[in-house]
Amino acid sequence: MGLFQTWLRLRLPGFHACGLRTVHEAAVLTPPYWLAERVGLFEELWAAQVKRSASKAQEEQRTIKVSLPGGQKVDAVAWNTTPYQLAGQISSTLADTAVVAEVNGEPYDLDRPLETDSSIRFLTFDSPEGKAVFWHSSAHVLGAAAEQLLGAVLCRGPSTECGFYHDFFLGKERTVQGSELPVLERICRELAAAAQPFRRLEASRGQLRQLFKDNPFKLRLIEEKVTGPTATVYGCGTLVDLCQGPHLRHTGQIGGLKLLTNSSSLWRSSGAPETLQRVSGISFPSAEGLWAWAAWREEAELRDHRRIGKEQELFFFHELSPGSCFFLPRGTRVYHALMAFIRAEYTCRGFLEVKTPMLFSTKLWEQSGHWEHYREDMFALQPPGPDGPASSPSDHPTLALKPMNCPAHCLMFAHRPRSWRELPLRLADFGALHRAEASGGLGGLTRLRCFQQDDAHIFCAPDQLEAEIQGCLDFLRSVYSVLGFSFRLALSTRPPGFLGESHLWDQAEHVLQQALKAFGEPWDLRPGDGAFYGPKIDVHLQDALGRPHQCGTIQLDFQLPLRFGLRYRGQAGALERPILIHRAVLGSVERMLAVLAESCGGKWPLWLSPFQVVVIPVGPEQEGYAREVRSGARAKVQQSLQAAGLVGDLEADSGMSLSRRVRRAQLAHYNFQFVVGQKEQSRRTVNVRTRDNHRLGERSLTEAVGRLLELQNARVPNAEEML
Repeated sequence: MGLFQTWLRLRLPGFHACGLRTVHEAAVLTPPYWLAERVGLFEELWAAQVKRSASKAQEEQRTIKVSLPGGQKVDAVAWNTTPYQLAGQISSTLADTAVVAEVNGEPYDLDRPLETDSSIRFLTFDSPEGKAVFWHSSAHVLGAAAEQLLGAVLCRGPSTECGFYHDFFLGKERTVQGSELPVLERICRELAAAAQPFRRLEASRGQLRQLFKDNPFKLRLIEEKVTGPTATVYGCGTLVDLCQGPHLRHTGQIGGLKLLTNSSSLWRSSGAPETLQRVSGISFPSAEGLWAWAAWREEAELRDHRRIGKEQELFFFHELSPGSCFFLPRGTRVYHALMAFIRAEYTCRGFLEVKTPMLFSTKLWEQSGHWEHYREDMFALQPPGPDGPASSPSDHPTLALKPMNCPAHCLMFAHRPRSWRELPLRLADFGALHRAEASGGLGGLTRLRCFQQDDAHIFCAPDQLEAEIQGCLDFLRSVYSVLGFSFRLALSTRPPGFLGESHLWDQAEHVLQQALKAFGEPWDLRPGDGAFYGPKIDVHLQDALGRPHQCGTIQLDFQLPLRFGLRYRGQAGALERPILIHRAVLGSVERMLAVLAESCGGKWPLWLSPFQVVVIPVGPEQEGYAREVRSGARAKVQQSLQAAGLVGDLEADSGMSLSRRVRRAQLAHYNFQFVVGQKEQSRRTVNVRTRDNHRLGERSLTEAVGRLLELQNARVPNAEEML
């Protein structure tokens, strides 16, 4: 039975009895009946928990030792002293600004009593972990507002890298209207101003089912995700939600909140997918923080890659190919320049570029494990049989477009016997990948259904692993320094339910830590955040606006070599199993192009620029020479670089003055303008200006073009200052 049918069976059409209006109307007049029932049950369970906790604190009176930041150690009382109280002992400012505690390496509510000897540190909104908790709590506030205003059935409300969102269900036909966002936002602010506490409740599976008996989505999560006898629930005002936490002490810590967008999304638990409504937002501890963000966002909107792509005619999207991009000639030039950069690095670093099929039998994905874990995100199709489309599907295996390259590279490794002399084997692949992203999650070039990655896989021996990881890290640094990005690394270690042997994980995590220490860049440890098949290093870069982007990654994989039975003949003659490293530097080429466009604001560095040179004749008499300069520049580039060339355009609109044509070229962000008049024509020279209107003076044509080629090949970020 689908969740929509379950929703009907649970009498949720009773929303109409509570005042739910038509699709075109705004909201419910009164809260749904189950809201009061759920709150009443939560209060009963909360009172019982408070009583049990008080009894335990009385029965187990004991002193515990707590290590504070800076090495100070203090005494505390088990089941009584809270991190918030300890923060107040350090300073009132810390108590006011702390968002969450970290107790023995685990996130912890500030008002939750400590239970045993602890090492504690306090996280504020300035830390990534603090922001995650702050925005997660804000998502709960949004959920409460959606329940009150819309009678929403809540599904999930996580934090993101740049805020939060909440997905909820309103029925098959109901959607969130743009006109409802201001009302939702007002209710969110009222809930924040009420300073309602977040209360953590441990509930049994039976109690969970009772609490969420009117929410089929939560019931499904309880059955699928709750594996122990109890799970945590958080209450905040009228909101009660299944959640691991932790959260803010109270909603009053949210000083500024704004809702941003509404869209659709999909519920993708087991069973048939259901269409949900998604509302996203941003919040800060103060109104001043929200104002500063609004100013920053205004600048970011001016740099939006979709806006730049349209204005500069780089790419476009069409409804007849949703989630895919049409790259125009100028955008293709940038795209190819990025790929040529990576290919040049591949040549220097011993990578071998390969091409693999796009379409595979699902048997491959079953063997790799992706069909079990990733099936909902893949495009599958049924090929016609020998008698045409009417053949029985059971006679022919289902095919699927590849969402990643690693299984194909395993087939490539395994297609013939391998020797230790071939290792490390570094295979790189720019093949097109397809992923079945929800329509509500698509966003310009940053989230597509069809894209390419600078994807590579390294098959190596165990004693080569550390050197290969160091090589991957050096690859990252080299590329990001050219692109002008700073970055931070994070080591994610084994998660619960990891596959493989513990000693292999220990060895791999040790190797990654040693490589990171030797690398010399700052890095964070994230226990339990690794993939189920191996630990990984995530790379978070920052663009010119300080925004984080996760693009590159380095992942170890113990499972695919096992699943595909990969072996090589070792030096001693015995068959040995290789270690697989997944790595990407750009990640999605399309996404990196978007990040670069926004980071440079459309003012591309020369080596990437689709607007390198524009030739501007002073008058009609010089147009012939200008065309010669333009075509000559192209020919010289083609002779020098074969597959690449300087972009040389002509601006010969005789209806505009010279100054207006120069200004128009500068506003179009041409790196250089070559102005040619009678003097330049007679001397075979050009008069060079930059897009920032710096006049570099007269240069010989040969000298100017040669120098531009040098600067392009060197991939300098500031060619205008170096010509």
